[in-house]
Amino acid sequence: MATIVTLPDVLVTKGSLGGTRGAREIRPDRQVDALAVPIAPAGGHDELQPRVGTADAAALYGIDLADLAETSGLTGAAGESYVLALPQLLHGDASWGELPRRLALIGVGDGSPAALRRAGAALAKVASGLDRVATTVGLDDPARDPAAVRALAEGFWLGAYRPPRTGRTSGKARPVGTLELITPAATSAQSAVDAARPAAEAATWARLLAATPSNVKNPEWVAEQARAAVAGEPTLSVEVRETEWLAEHGFRALLAVGAASASPPRLVTVTYTPQATTSASRSVVLAGKGITYDTGGLAIKPREAMVPMKTDMTGAGVALAVVVGAARAGLRHRVTAVLPLAENAVGDSSYRPGDVVTTYDGTTVEILNTDAEGRMVLADAMGWAVAELDPDVLVDVATLTGAATLGLGNRHGALYANDDRLAEGLLAAGEASGEPLWRMPLVDDYRHALDSEVADVAHVATDPHVGGGSITAALFLERFAGTGRWAHLDIAGPARSAKASHEIPEGPTGFGARVLLRWLEQLR
Repeated sequence: MATIVTLPDVLVTKGSLGGTRGAREIRPDRQVDALAVPIAPAGGHDELQPRVGTADAAALYGIDLADLAETSGLTGAAGESYVLALPQLLHGDASWGELPRRLALIGVGDGSPAALRRAGAALAKVASGLDRVATTVGLDDPARDPAAVRALAEGFWLGAYRPPRTGRTSGKARPVGTLELITPAATSAQSAVDAARPAAEAATWARLLAATPSNVKNPEWVAEQARAAVAGEPTLSVEVRETEWLAEHGFRALLAVGAASASPPRLVTVTYTPQATTSASRSVVLAGKGITYDTGGLAIKPREAMVPMKTDMTGAGVALAVVVGAARAGLRHRVTAVLPLAENAVGDSSYRPGDVVTTYDGTTVEILNTDAEGRMVLADAMGWAVAELDPDVLVDVATLTGAATLGLGNRHGALYANDDRLAEGLLAAGEASGEPLWRMPLVDDYRHALDSEVADVAHVATDPHVGGGSITAALFLERFAGTGRWAHLDIAGPARSAKASHEIPEGPTGFGARVLLRWLEQLR
């Protein structure tokens, strides 16, 4: 497990805060540093509604928590938090006895999974630097609404994420401590927490992979992470193909993109084979764009646009994290991550605008912009996956186009699909997981924009009047998806965040890992 990521502990304790028993359950001798209780808006912003445990906490501490919330400016909105540090009393006054010396109020909004995910992230902030925080947040009725507890745990783990530090370690913040959920329905809550862990691990690992600097992270480094992740996992296997194999088998697009780099390309496949399958089991391939750094090639990017390009392999990181997460969740579908890995550098071996490159499946492609390299490496990977793996479903995921960001902003991923049922399943998984997708059209009238006079297809639009750069990129990729069910996730917007917000950190977000795992879990 440590190969991927170590998440803070989330414990489930059967009990409540009411009465003497409740007070004993949160005594300091159990190293409980803080107690967090929920508040929610009732009928307006000037009213607050206590949730399970809040009234009990008020009685235990002898504090009017409603008045405290009002004077602190809390509205009960999801993700709000306020921490009251109780002072040491004089003359041995035992008014607070052995109760935790910090009392936190956490806004839970309407109590929906989306709101509870934000509340979980707020709990992670409260727990930062502490050993243990006990809470009743999100535990109104775990047996009736396990999705809320699952979202709470996910939000806590996602909010606990800290970006990796390379070299210097001084000033490093203390890690987030243990979260203890106090609930009468401990069995139901524990099941929900267990269900949340694989997705949280996958998202966190995808973030860490994307955040690793590119002077450390090259194609071989990513391949080594894949090898380490499958070690000791009987249902997982990995294959790493190097330059000679790629040349022998016709991966000319992948080789062209990586030709100018001192770090040669790799094709990595990681396969999860379930120990037991059913008639409903499917074979799924996840192809992830793996550009470990993108200068733009000869069509070089401006400096400002180049700074975040260590994250241009997020698609590969997500696909890798998802297939390992599928194994750890024991899903019933066979899942293979196909990772075309390359560094798009500048040098005397760079591929050029005007070149014609032949992809794995024999398609000739006119190169018009060397900064549109992601679709080239995916063309090889998808063509090979269709021919060699014959999947029931093929999904590619990539930080592909700025055009998707212009259309959908930085919170929604663009979804393209050639099958309505597949699209509906991914949209539902996006809503359930907190990683929303928006279906975009594969516009037939735009296909002519990829016409080329010297090759089968141009890899970017030749008609400036068409626009829709995300759509034409998807139309290009569709050529390599075969005749089966296919979906394309363009995550260029939500894969990176310029500002932290609730469970979303500043920098790489790991977007795609949770939605794909939830989709695989629900896939019929």
